[in-house]
Amino acid sequence: MLQGLYGGIDRDNPLVRLPFTVFIVGTVFLPLFGFITCVTLSLIYHFNEANYTHCKVYNYLPSISAAISLTPQRYIWRFCIGLHSAPRFLIAASYFNFYRRRFARQNLEQLGSVLTLLFAVIENAGLLLLTYVCSTETYYLHKIGFITFIGSSWFHMLCTCWLWFKITKYTLSTEEMTSYRYKARLFLFSIVLMLAGFYFYWRHNEYCEPGIYTLFALCEYLVVLSNMAFHVTAYWDFGSKDVMVAVPVESKHI
Repeated sequence: MLQGLYGGIDRDNPLVRLPFTVFIVGTVFLPLFGFITCVTLSLIYHFNEANYTHCKVYNYLPSISAAISLTPQRYIWRFCIGLHSAPRFLIAASYFNFYRRRFARQNLEQLGSVLTLLFAVIENAGLLLLTYVCSTETYYLHKIGFITFIGSSWFHMLCTCWLWFKITKYTLSTEEMTSYRYKARLFLFSIVLMLAGFYFYWRHNEYCEPGIYTLFALCEYLVVLSNMAFHVTAYWDFGSKDVMVAVPVESKHI
């Protein structure tokens, strides 16, 4: 059970109980569904508008910002991210409690757990900002949201990988070793793709070559998908746990 700061299964009355594996898959499915739907609709119904750039050269894939700024894509994306955001905050708090218990007497790791929580919250806030402020509405705020999301996502991944490196030094658990390996690989994969994306974005603005912006968009897609996959690794971290909504059982006094 993923418990809050207070209470426990022995003295609480469960209202809703859900396996964490179902909870995490459902949470990540929301942005995945929104992403696929928005890009697909943009390619089918708004191809020219979604792929338009200031260079006016031909491209084949829209950026995510362009895809989610169109109608009805923006409303689909906002709906999915709105539902997705609350469970993300809960998952961040659950990881913080997990790290706090795991590194109860290790001050440096305790600091790492605080930073991981902080970056997770900032990442989610950045995602909400870039979601609800479209690039066609207020480009500056949308850009801040995107940079905040990407930057905090990297630092969150880095802190998480470091903490799990510490965990795997003293564990024989197959699940924990598998989780750490996937986290590390996805983190490195994300960094390589984002650097490639920056290169293609610079090259597109510098030389205005046909198809280069498509390569940038493809890198952007893979970075977002790797971010989703990174969060799915919680499947191994809390696979045997449950998410429970409960009310305290009133004690009877004689």
